[in-house]
Amino acid sequence: MATQPHLLVDEGDLTDIALIPGDPGRVDRIASHCDDSETIAQNREYKVVNATYDGQELTICSTGIGCPSAAIAIEELANVGVETFVRVGTTGALQSDIEIGDMIVATGAAKNEGTSKRYEAVEYPAVPDYEVLSSLVDAAEANGEDVHVGPIASDDAYYAETSEHVDDWEDAGLLSVEMEAAAVFSLARRKGLRAGAICTVDGNLVEGTQKGTDTEDDELPEKAKNNVGRAIDLALEAATEL
Repeated sequence: MATQPHLLVDEGDLTDIALIPGDPGRVDRIASHCDDSETIAQNREYKVVNATYDGQELTICSTGIGCPSAAIAIEELANVGVETFVRVGTTGALQSDIEIGDMIVATGAAKNEGTSKRYEAVEYPAVPDYEVLSSLVDAAEANGEDVHVGPIASDDAYYAETSEHVDDWEDAGLLSVEMEAAAVFSLARRKGLRAGAICTVDGNLVEGTQKGTDTEDDELPEKAKNNVGRAIDLALEAATEL
């Protein structure tokens, strides 16, 4: 098989499980939580690293912003042998009782984006693999995290999320909105592969709170401090069970 045109990786370069943040900078951050790591490739929004965490070999690959670039990553990772995908990201809460720093594990993602609709009808569900979902929930609960488990929305028009959109999502009982899960779940299902997502809340669209800073600022609520780092640890712990 030829070198993948965007990730610049070949069959045999990677492991069978990948953590997939959006931000290339977060690849390095995840790698810093691991025992060792090696950069395999870097091109555009994609950075690919192999690492070891607690004896588990894994790959870390950024997907960029939104479903189009995430779909490219899933397609090319699958082409070279990756079988399990764990999205590690941030999300905006859509329910008033969800706080900055809480963790959300998605049971499904509304297809408020265009990419998955090029693969299949909107009626087909964008849902995670049960084993991945369970491992993420178990890791969060074992670490005493406030974890919310339920459906989310994936939207690809960040600056067009009006109050009407937010109200509709809230009324539907969706927990939060992010930008990649619907494509990740749909493509993995279609390929007979496994996927799941854990996201930490960095703002609440219903309450009008701004994105959290993921710092140690003393004025932040305790659960909002280093919330991305905690989500990374949970994803890594789940990966050791998968």
